[in-house]
Amino acid sequence: MSRMLEEIRQQPEALAKTLASAVRPVERFKRLLEKRRPRLVVLVARGTSDNAALFGRYLLEMTTGIPVSLAAPSITTLYDARVDYRDALVVAISQSGESTDTNLVLERAGAAGALTLGITNESASHLARLAEHVWLVRAGRERAVAATKTYTGQVLMMYLLAYALGGRARITNLDRIPEAVDQALALEAEIDDLSNRCRFMRHAVVVGRGLNYSNAFEFALKLMETCYVVAERFSSADFLHGPIALVEPSFPVFAFAPPGKTWPSMGETLAKLKGLRAEIVAISDAGNRDLADCATRIVRLPRRMGELLTPIPYIVPAQIFAACLAVQKGLDPDQPRTISKVTLTL
Repeated sequence: MSRMLEEIRQQPEALAKTLASAVRPVERFKRLLEKRRPRLVVLVARGTSDNAALFGRYLLEMTTGIPVSLAAPSITTLYDARVDYRDALVVAISQSGESTDTNLVLERAGAAGALTLGITNESASHLARLAEHVWLVRAGRERAVAATKTYTGQVLMMYLLAYALGGRARITNLDRIPEAVDQALALEAEIDDLSNRCRFMRHAVVVGRGLNYSNAFEFALKLMETCYVVAERFSSADFLHGPIALVEPSFPVFAFAPPGKTWPSMGETLAKLKGLRAEIVAISDAGNRDLADCATRIVRLPRRMGELLTPIPYIVPAQIFAACLAVQKGLDPDQPRTISKVTLTL
């Protein structure tokens, strides 16, 4: 068994530990924000952590009404621009806490008047020393190069940040997530069988929208870095504005398809793809019964979930698929060629 798959299986425990340990620091931070409410939230990250930040942008704006920006680190590291961060909350998200450009942006932001928060899996990291406030993901050491349990831990932290900012997010609802992830893990045999059928896949498209848009980016990243599949990722809305032209019969398309606000748009996209005879694999749950006529294959979590809580459980089947597909292709998902666990960029 690969380390990547082993770490995917550790996620229910890692999420439960992260949630339990975060309650006190989150409550303290919430009290601080009640006195110092930011006019803007800026999230800074790279790679998988940037995908967690993308989720955070959707969640925070939806639940708090505060504008959220994803930082472009090159503005600081290459162009040496000076940004006015007064009255802003700047949140750096990094698995290792050693991302050079992420840390520099956070440091400059603090000097420019921002309130700073660091989210990392490493308590002794440079990021943990730089940030005024630190929230720790309790995932344990992640040995596989491809991040899995740290990604879901970071997404969990975005829910907690929404709560701390006074948003419509309840900590008590988050207790359901580890169990939902455990149920997703029970689909491993089914997903392994699907990966066997896809072992000759060389290109694919992943679509999502709204709260699961970030999962489209994360799934595509996993396919690229562990399976060497050329995977493009799109919002289902953007996909119809041109990229759908690349689809031909048997072209593989993966879709995150929860019931809820995004389903009408996603359903329209999948119907058009079916008309083009694409191979459509949809990740959903028991609440979406309209998928049967829209997908070639459905990976369905057994319980209905509110759309707000779907992103963490929904990414787990995608992680499993990438880990299994790599093995089916004769590749090592733990040590992809060319890349390493910590990437230092400026």
